[in-house]
Amino acid sequence: MAKISVLSLKGEKTSDLTLDKNIWDAEVNEPVLTDAINLTLASLRQGTHSTKTRGEVSGGGRKPWKQKGTGRARQGSTRAVQWPGGGIAFGPTPRSYDKKMNKKSRRLALISALSSKYQNKELVVVENFDLKTNKTKDLNNVLKGLKVNNTALLVSIDENVNLNLASRNNENLTSLNVEGINVLDIVRNNNLVIDKDSVKKLEEVLK
Repeated sequence: MAKISVLSLKGEKTSDLTLDKNIWDAEVNEPVLTDAINLTLASLRQGTHSTKTRGEVSGGGRKPWKQKGTGRARQGSTRAVQWPGGGIAFGPTPRSYDKKMNKKSRRLALISALSSKYQNKELVVVENFDLKTNKTKDLNNVLKGLKVNNTALLVSIDENVNLNLASRNNENLTSLNVEGINVLDIVRNNNLVIDKDSVKKLEEVLK
């Protein structure tokens, strides 16, 4: 079993927490982790890009000149792709970028992401996120006391209004409740700061 210190928001140790090593100290599966990241990034793409083909642009109903005898290349429409104002050849059309990934692979990817944070000493467990104010300055002071630098993902057990308001003015911080935790946000932030109840919730779900 793995162990980690539980800290108060003042940065003081309050207790030790035993972690399930199958979730927090497992072997990191890089290929599955990469697949999960690509899946999440793909799902963020709208896929609404569109261009018009020669059959969709307006005009061009008449043949511009007769087929033979002009000395010019034969043309059937002024809306062919080589004409100004013509259609677009092989342009993008609306599509879905969603990818599929089975449940076991999704679970393994999340476990790999969590384990990488623990193994790289980028995991901080706090007693709770009971912030007295919603000021960004106060949250920054809390994180400074926790020795959290650079970017950080803050995960709380419930929707935390003060935490959300205090973190949204800092581009280096992302706050989520535990139900919204995902591989992409874990990996792209240098630190994972999570409350004790969220740790237990994740262990229940991922067992």
